[in-house]
Amino acid sequence: MSKILIVEDEEAIADLEKDYLELSGFDVEVANDGENGLVMALEGDYDLLILDLMLPGVDGFEICRKVRDEKNTPIVMVSAKKDDIDKIRGLGLGADDYMTKPFSPSELVARVKAHLARYDRLIGSVAEKNKVMEIRGLKIDTTARRVWVNGEEKTFTTKEFDLLAFLAAHPNHVYSKDELFREIWDMESVGDIATVTVHIKKIREKIEMDTSNPQYIETIWGVGYRFKM
Repeated sequence: MSKILIVEDEEAIADLEKDYLELSGFDVEVANDGENGLVMALEGDYDLLILDLMLPGVDGFEICRKVRDEKNTPIVMVSAKKDDIDKIRGLGLGADDYMTKPFSPSELVARVKAHLARYDRLIGSVAEKNKVMEIRGLKIDTTARRVWVNGEEKTFTTKEFDLLAFLAAHPNHVYSKDELFREIWDMESVGDIATVTVHIKKIREKIEMDTSNPQYIETIWGVGYRFKM
């Protein structure tokens, strides 16, 4: 049974989310403030975090940053704030998804299931022989989920690695942002292309010598992205 932590200061919302998730077969724990949420997230063994942005004590951004420094646990960030800058910041800190309140509990359950299913598929084959891609100084170990650039190992979030590995495995193929969202996040983008854009930016900052003139991930204006061979 997958174990989920909800960090949400509005008890009515936390209880509703907890009820829907438990009815779907998940084991759920709740923290109602940022300080307890951070301690539980770092010390507990959770399969996914649902993290509110505005919290007393420690906000969701700080929790996301500190968790991401230590773990690859999928993080779904939720907030009543609709500004793109908050979404971009959350995704940039390593959140895997961003949902704007109000949303239906059934949609939350669907997204949780999608993230857990994809994460399980990606880490499930531990006995498989390591598969390594090497392209012009970039080395991607798809089994160990590690990346090196000119011999220096770089740290990637779960979705950053998924996106880089997918593009590198399909060189010279141009993918739209919608296609990449469906492939990596296992759901329809519903017009939400900021997620892909932010992750591409973060990947480039880690692998490109010059982000304004990328040698690996190329922008095809008006279409999407492709990995250059």
